[in-house]
Amino acid sequence: MSERSAGNNLRRSTHPLIFESGSPGRSGFFWPEEKGDGREKIPSELLRDDIPGFPELGELEVLRHFTRLSHLNYAVESQFYPLGSCTMKYNPKVNEVVARLPGFSSLHPLAPPELIQGALELLYELEEMLAEISGMAHVTLQPAAGAQGELTGLMVLRAYLRERGNPRRKIVVPDTAHGTNPASSTLCGYEVVQISSNNRGMVEAAKVAEVMDEEVAALMLTNPNTLGIFEKNIQEIAEVVHKKGGLVYLDGANLNALMGIAKPGDMGVDVLHINLHKTFSTPHGGGGPGAGPVGVKSFLRDFLPVPRILKKDGSFVLREDFAKSVGRVRSFFGNFGILVRAYAYIISLGSDGLEEASRMALLNANYLRKKLEGAYQLAYPEPCMHECVFTDRLQQRHGVATLDIAKRLLDYGFHPPTIYFPLVVSGALMIEPTETENRETLDAFADAMNSIAREAKEHPDLVKGAPYTTPVGRLDEARAARKPVLRWEPKS
Repeated sequence: MSERSAGNNLRRSTHPLIFESGSPGRSGFFWPEEKGDGREKIPSELLRDDIPGFPELGELEVLRHFTRLSHLNYAVESQFYPLGSCTMKYNPKVNEVVARLPGFSSLHPLAPPELIQGALELLYELEEMLAEISGMAHVTLQPAAGAQGELTGLMVLRAYLRERGNPRRKIVVPDTAHGTNPASSTLCGYEVVQISSNNRGMVEAAKVAEVMDEEVAALMLTNPNTLGIFEKNIQEIAEVVHKKGGLVYLDGANLNALMGIAKPGDMGVDVLHINLHKTFSTPHGGGGPGAGPVGVKSFLRDFLPVPRILKKDGSFVLREDFAKSVGRVRSFFGNFGILVRAYAYIISLGSDGLEEASRMALLNANYLRKKLEGAYQLAYPEPCMHECVFTDRLQQRHGVATLDIAKRLLDYGFHPPTIYFPLVVSGALMIEPTETENRETLDAFADAMNSIAREAKEHPDLVKGAPYTTPVGRLDEARAARKPVLRWEPKS
């Protein structure tokens, strides 16, 4: 056992809860005792009785407590996020600076178009840039998230098919799809037909042909898919769908592996959404705000949401008079600040920079794949794109599972990768390094993963008992989800 491993049991934090700290009468603020101190001016509904067991602390104690808690926060500015599928890459601070310029951050959403020409020009140009990058004819920036982008795209294609006489009733979804794909299809009124990928992790055109009929509205495909594998047969698949009058919807969540290299519009895709937080470096997590622009081919233009930005005589106007439109999907014009960040990212990198970012994402993922393939079982032998998927098959021989590996990584100072997803891979470990991590970081992460693989062989109980260095040990996650403790109760 390494010195690092042996010592891990001794380093768990022993800080008491704030409710177990302090003493009666201690305070960081004191009300004057004499009458007329101003307290009587406070509305009674804003005053509360004493809470039994509530901690009484000095100002410095409170300050130290919350400062210590802040150090426990995990952020991309402090550590590496190897989460597969989520694409937790660094958001350049210049994007934040631009989004906070007063002309953008203080802009009132009800300001008339003639007073917000700069903002409208930015949005108009962003639509054109995303259309160029994706190979689509038109883009809407309205949707507030990737999932809402999916729903919007399906609404657009449904409106198009309805105008042609039959909205159809089925959507074909591969087993490697994101979970939002069947959810969005159901919300849009469709029946989901699932098809299986082959033993190489890809969809076969013949499998699509088996289920493709005149009642299938669209095939929803992710490319690269959630296994990190490029769907090489996508043009052949698109031809099968189009022959039956269906449309091809691309879940563009993984566009960060393609930008500057290949365009979905050239692959036979009719509709796609783009996750700006994944590909164009806008903030991720915390419940949003997000953005999920939707791109369409020219024959679907009239069905896009409103309002739309048009350029007329050198000025930009907002128009809503499109009879075939699916209507509004978001108040005002989407999450404007997020769109500004994406615009800043694209123009700062330029076309060459975007391509380099994609190539670095591919290089980093394949570098980790090579560094770990001896210690962990690869889910599929195909070269990966921006993420790679391993399984715990080798570690299961010693009674060590994916969850144990993830917990042990915490002791090495790393956030675990995505685990147990995609669902088609048993014991999945899904790793996405993104293009923003350097070789030294990837080497350190690979060393930690390889060390854990050795520990699983030599000291499996050590791994199964992890973590040891975190403020709390292994939690009962199922119980925590089903019976959460949301309020502290004083000890009797």
